[in-house]
Amino acid sequence: MDRPVADLKYVGPQRRARLDRLGIRTVKDLIYHFPRRYEDRRRLSTLDGLVPGSRVTVLVTIVGWEEKSVRPRLTLMRAEVEGEGGRGYAVWYNQAYIKRRLPPGSRVLLTGKVSVRSLLPEIQVDDYELLEGEYTGLNTGYLVPFYPSSAGLTQRWHRLVTYQALAEYLPHIKETLPLEWRQQYRLVPLAKALRDIHFPSEEKALHQARRRLIYEELLIWELALAMHRRRTAGSEGGIAHSRDNTLVNKFLKGLPFSLTRAQERVLEEIFTDMEAPRPMARLLQGDVGSGKTVVAAAALVKAASGGWQGALMAPTEVLAEQHFLNFRRLLGSLGLSVALLTGSTNRREKDRVIAGLETGQISVVVGTHALIQESVKFKSLGLAVIDEQHRFGVRQRAQLPAKGRTPDLLVMTATPIPRTLALVAYGDLDVSLIDELPPGRKPVATYVLTGSQRRQAYRLVAKEVQAGRQAYIICPLIDESETQEAAAAAARARELQERVFPAFKVGLIHGRLRPAEKEEVMERFRQGDIQILVGTTVIEVGVDVPNATVIVIEGAERYGLAQLHQLRGRVARSSHQAYCLLITENNLGGTGRRLKVLVDNSDGFAIAEADLRLRGPGEFFGTRQHGWPEFRLAEFPRDLAVLEQARKDAHFLILSGYLDRPEYAELKALAEEKLAAWEV
Repeated sequence: MDRPVADLKYVGPQRRARLDRLGIRTVKDLIYHFPRRYEDRRRLSTLDGLVPGSRVTVLVTIVGWEEKSVRPRLTLMRAEVEGEGGRGYAVWYNQAYIKRRLPPGSRVLLTGKVSVRSLLPEIQVDDYELLEGEYTGLNTGYLVPFYPSSAGLTQRWHRLVTYQALAEYLPHIKETLPLEWRQQYRLVPLAKALRDIHFPSEEKALHQARRRLIYEELLIWELALAMHRRRTAGSEGGIAHSRDNTLVNKFLKGLPFSLTRAQERVLEEIFTDMEAPRPMARLLQGDVGSGKTVVAAAALVKAASGGWQGALMAPTEVLAEQHFLNFRRLLGSLGLSVALLTGSTNRREKDRVIAGLETGQISVVVGTHALIQESVKFKSLGLAVIDEQHRFGVRQRAQLPAKGRTPDLLVMTATPIPRTLALVAYGDLDVSLIDELPPGRKPVATYVLTGSQRRQAYRLVAKEVQAGRQAYIICPLIDESETQEAAAAAARARELQERVFPAFKVGLIHGRLRPAEKEEVMERFRQGDIQILVGTTVIEVGVDVPNATVIVIEGAERYGLAQLHQLRGRVARSSHQAYCLLITENNLGGTGRRLKVLVDNSDGFAIAEADLRLRGPGEFFGTRQHGWPEFRLAEFPRDLAVLEQARKDAHFLILSGYLDRPEYAELKALAEEKLAAWEV
C-alpha cells in the first residue's frame, strides 16, 4: 500500500505529476482518495421515452456514423443508434477515434444529455461503455463515482486506475478493527468498505462503507489526541511553578480595573495547573472583549516571577504588535523585560532578541511564526501561550513548547468554538471559559444594509465622529491576494477622504504595510489623530481602541459569521453605545438568513453554532484560517454522534490496555503515525 502510485498500470510520468498535485503519491493515497459524489446510471431509459434536457443512460447498438466539421477545430461525430423504443442519435465532439472504437454493430451503454434532432432523440454523450459479454464496465450501468480531480485526469481514467489498484492491493490490506469490535458496532470489514466506497453495488453497500470509514477515521484521530494528551501529562520534568504570587498580585493591583468573576475563576484554574509538577495543556476560550489577554499576562508574570521565560505566539504581526505594546505597558513596571520578534523585525533587533532569549535576559517575548524558527533558543522557557490557536493547527501548536523542557501550554481563542469542534480540534486540552463580559458593556446594535443604503451608514459614522468618537470601515474580502486587497483598501481610503469625509481625518491599515507603518497608524488612531480607520481584516482580533463605536463592514456576505462577530467586537469596548453596519449587495435567501443571525445574537457561541450549521467546519473559522483538521469523509455537525462515540472508545482502548493487544496493532500504528506527523 505504500508503494509509489507510479508502479500502477496506466500511471505515467505526466499523470503521476498530476496525482501529486492532489496529494496522491502512494497506492494507499489513491485508494483513500474517495469519490465526492455518485451518479445513478443503473436505470436504463428507452429511446421512445427520452425527455429533452434530461440526463439518461440507454443501451443501444451502433448502426452507422457521420463525421462533420462544424467550424475550425470543432468536429462532430454523430452515430445513428437503435435500441428499445426505436432509433436515435449519439453525438461526440472532437473525438475522431470514437468511430474506430465503436464500429457498427457495437452494443454500448451511453450516458448523456438529451435533445431532439429531426423528431428523433439525440444524446450528447458524457460517458459510454462498450459491452463485451456480461461485463458492464466502470462508467455506466451502476452507481458511478466522481472524484475530486485535477486538470488532465479524466473521470474515466481515475475510475480505471482506482479499480486496478483495488483489484491488485485490496486482498493484502490489513484489517484495523478486530472482529469483536466490528460485530459490536455492526461494521463491515475494511476491504469491503474500501471497495464499496468506490464501486458500490447499491445504496445500502455505500451507506455501510461510509459508516465504517467515518467511524475509523474519527477513532484514529481521537486515539492520536488521547495519546498526545497522555504523553504530555505523563512526561517527566514538568515545571511546578512557585506558589508565591507576590509579583502577580502586584500586577493585578496595578490594573485600572478589577477582574470579573469569570477571569478570577479561569486564572485559578490556570495557576493550579502551573503549580502542578506536570505540563499544563489548557485551552482558554472567551468571547470578544472578555479579557483573555489580561489572564494570559498574569500567567506570564507568574512564570517570570519564578525565573522562567514566557512566550506568546500570535498569527499576525498586527496582533503580535498589539500584544507586545500591551505587555510592555503592563509588565514593564514589574521590572520584566518584554521583546517583540516577527518576520519583519530588522536584523539587528532580531539578533538582540535571539541573544536575550538564549541568555535569559528577556523574560517575555511576543511574536509570530518567527518564534518557532530553528535559530530561536530559550534559556528556560516555562510557559508558551498561543493566541488564536485555530490558525496554527496541531503540529504548530507543538513546535513552540518544544523550545523548552516540557513547559506549560496555554492556547487562547476569541472565536467561540462549538463543543463539536472543540472535541475534534482540541481533544487533548483542558478547557477554561471566560463566560462573562466586563460590567457596563452594551450589546452592539447591528443592522444589515444594502449598497443603496450606504449613505445612511456614512451619516451614522459622521454623527459618531462629530460626537468625539471614532469608526472603522472594513473593505470587502478579496480572495485573490493580499496585494490586491491592499490596493483596493488604499483606493477606498482615498475616495472616502476626498468625497465622503473631507472634514475628518481618514487613515489606512492593511497587511502589506511594514510593521512600523502599521504601528504608527494604530498609534495615531488610538490617540485620536485618525478619526476613521479604513482597513482589511488585519484589525479582526486584538485591536483595542475603546473610543471606536461604529464599524462598517462592506461586502459582509463574503465573511463567515464567526469572523463578522470578531470584527464587530472591535467596537464593543466601552460603555458607549456601539454600532455594526453590515453592507451587502445580496440580502436575499441564505445570505439574508445568515446575516440575520448576527443581528439577533450577541452571544458568540450561539453565532458559532449557527455558522457551523450553515457553512460547515471547513469555512467556520474564515477563509484565511487553516487550523481545522481535514477529514476524508467525516462532516460536522452531521457526524457529531460518531465523533463522541469514537472519543469514548479511544479513551477506553487506552485506559483498558486493549490497544496493546496484538489484534489492535494496526489501529495503534495508524494513530501513532498521525501523532508523529503532528510532532514533526
